[in-house]
Amino acid sequence: MRRSAGSLIVAAIFILSVNYATAQSGKTARELGINIGVMKPGNWNAITDVAGVKVGHITLVRGDSVRTGATAIIPHEDNLFQSKTPAAIFRANGFGKLAGSTQVDELGNLETPVLLTNTLAVADAMQAIIDYTLLQPGNENIQSVNALVGETNDGWLNDIRGRHLTRKDIIKAIASAKSGEVEQGAVGAGTGTVCFGFKGGIGSSSRKLPETLGGYTVGVLVQSNFGGVLQVNGVPVGEELGRFSFSNQLLNNVDGSCMIVVATDAPLDARNLERLAKRAFLGLAKTGGIASNGSGDYVIAFSTFKGNRIPHDAKEKDLPLVVLHNDYTTPVFMAAIEATEEAIINSMLMATTTKAKGKVVDALTPTILIPILKKYNRLQR
Repeated sequence: MRRSAGSLIVAAIFILSVNYATAQSGKTARELGINIGVMKPGNWNAITDVAGVKVGHITLVRGDSVRTGATAIIPHEDNLFQSKTPAAIFRANGFGKLAGSTQVDELGNLETPVLLTNTLAVADAMQAIIDYTLLQPGNENIQSVNALVGETNDGWLNDIRGRHLTRKDIIKAIASAKSGEVEQGAVGAGTGTVCFGFKGGIGSSSRKLPETLGGYTVGVLVQSNFGGVLQVNGVPVGEELGRFSFSNQLLNNVDGSCMIVVATDAPLDARNLERLAKRAFLGLAKTGGIASNGSGDYVIAFSTFKGNRIPHDAKEKDLPLVVLHNDYTTPVFMAAIEATEEAIINSMLMATTTKAKGKVVDALTPTILIPILKKYNRLQR
């Protein structure tokens, strides 16, 4: 018998147990003395430093072939459909499936959680978000939902054709979303990903601007699954290791994807959020990513500034928006670059060596990385 959407959500709220990988046994870049950039991070050094933002994961690790999951990012605690946030998308390379992107581009707002998963789970993720939205109090009469779902292909380590991730699983990720510390590494949508030939995953970082520059917070979360020539804090790590794209047969395939989600409490409209998204992609470039032909690289940026929320029902003709002047956006742009670079490095450092489908993808461990950084005098204890 087919279960109703309501029963799925109820089950998700009360049954949040999941077979997790030991995803977060590493140390972040800062815990290792790698201080990327010049701006200070927020309290959690994560996207959740932007007040109201929550993150949830579902992680599937089964047998020798299932290594996948989903990650949900919720911009604020209120009914997101009824109280939309300004948003924008930058497509760096469009070999991907960012469902729902055209409406965000057209209207400049976000009305659902952002969901990241694997390539063949996008349709189920959209259905799960629709179920979640339709059953929220206050949404009883809505007849259209623009679910925003991004993906990367985890087929190297995961039986992606088996389509093991279900709508119920994805609703669990949404229901488990919380503020505070963000679990990183081989977790959620990053469970089966590979980055620069090492284990990739979910990574996060943030920057808190001083009051003299507005006091705004910028937080970033990434799903890393791409190739290139790895650089860490300006150090040519991939070159030093002789382990980079096109250096040997094993690493010739650099196609993958990177999903980048940027949140800020700065009062940015859709136009300047798109400009912010473009700057975030510079952070990926600083890690040595090359946006290869088959890489789906997207940045989703949204503002949580409460005064700029867009009501679903237009009771007034005009929207009284507060918009940061162009001349004051540069520090916010810089924060996004730094946080993106650090989030990508954290996604690798927090991951663990993963075995699946007869393959082994090594983690980027301190034993590998620290001697190289010391050689270039790039550690700050």
